[in-house]
Amino acid sequence: MAEAVKQDPTVATREPHKLPVKTLVSASIGNAVEWFDWTVYATFVVFFAGQFFPSDNEALALVGATSAYALAFFFRPLGGLLLGRFADLRGRKAGMLLTILLMAGGSMVIAILPTYEQVGWLAPILLLLARIAQGMSLGGEVSNASAYLGEIAPPDHRGRYSSFFYVSTGSALLAASLLGVLLTSTLDTDQLESYGWRIAFFIGGLLGLIGMWLRRSLVETEQFEENAEKARATKHPLLQTIKHHPKAVGQLIALTLLNTLSYYTFFSALTPFAITFRDADKTDVFIALSIGTALFVALCYPFGKLSDRFGRKPQLLVWSGAMAVLIVPLSFLVQDNLFSLIVVFCTGLGLYALMASLAPAVMSELFPTELRATGIGAWYNLTVATFGGTAPLVITWLSDAGHPLWFFWYVAIAAAISFTVILTMRETNGTELR
Repeated sequence: MAEAVKQDPTVATREPHKLPVKTLVSASIGNAVEWFDWTVYATFVVFFAGQFFPSDNEALALVGATSAYALAFFFRPLGGLLLGRFADLRGRKAGMLLTILLMAGGSMVIAILPTYEQVGWLAPILLLLARIAQGMSLGGEVSNASAYLGEIAPPDHRGRYSSFFYVSTGSALLAASLLGVLLTSTLDTDQLESYGWRIAFFIGGLLGLIGMWLRRSLVETEQFEENAEKARATKHPLLQTIKHHPKAVGQLIALTLLNTLSYYTFFSALTPFAITFRDADKTDVFIALSIGTALFVALCYPFGKLSDRFGRKPQLLVWSGAMAVLIVPLSFLVQDNLFSLIVVFCTGLGLYALMASLAPAVMSELFPTELRATGIGAWYNLTVATFGGTAPLVITWLSDAGHPLWFFWYVAIAAAISFTVILTMRETNGTELR
């Protein structure tokens, strides 16, 4: 009987799929550079705020620096629309090369900017202009990299390919956090405020050159090449997304609402909040963030693989439901204690990995190829600008007003909204991209 099975020609053996690691790493390293540069600003804002704004009022200087951070977010939708359309017309590779050039350039400019003491109000204006360039860059990066990873992936492996986006993002955030640990443990506060923060931005600019070199080796996706003419023939692409894909637009906005609040709560807003308003030791905060980020990176690929097997929807429901229930209790653990900080960051970022691992796959599955980068770029970044970019400012403002817990209730409400919308979504695991 065993011999008969061996000789039966109808029995086929299926070889396991081999990931194109070189391609995924080349695309993802460029993305990592983007997020390293972007995150360095939020990570070190407490140290350089007084360099670009009047330093006699520390709280006002921090509000000014976080306002520049928030204002730059409102250029993300413009970058997403313009650079997303550029990628739909000229190719994903060209779009990703342009975005990393803008990001690295902005980081180098910030590294050498004069201070408020030297040039007065010209200093924050120049800072804002550099941040605008980086905001537009990141707006295009998310849509272009998501489209690229989604389009090169086989339908039943798209979750795994998708996970590399946030594996790279988490690696960049971990690098930024570890750099924070290194600088805060080797330099005193005066040194950090004087020149320590410039080191981080300069490193980001140098990494951008490496990212550009790696991205030059990428090959354009077949999906883009097959649909390039259709994309060029499409008029008013943003209007087309609303007219022909309104449900996809609404679902993307609802998902991104909690996605961006989760990201900026744990990767950005909690760091200055813990240091400034809960008197936590700055090195302890960076250590806890680093441990949580390492866990996040470790979980992304397994969760991406899990979504290929069991589907996107179950993971999204667990993530949004758990965030709605746990975010407020977690806020009470943000205090001057290393263990409690580790619990907060590991719990929050472990849950976030459920969503992050499959985010590019889900977004790519919402729109057809000729509108993919434009649709993701515009609506994703508009939502991020509205809710994510303002997160550090909102948590700072509410804490100054004596209501720090209100921010976490705000996130819990967003989680409940996202959970409700996810219930209406269809399962897209294993489907062909449109």
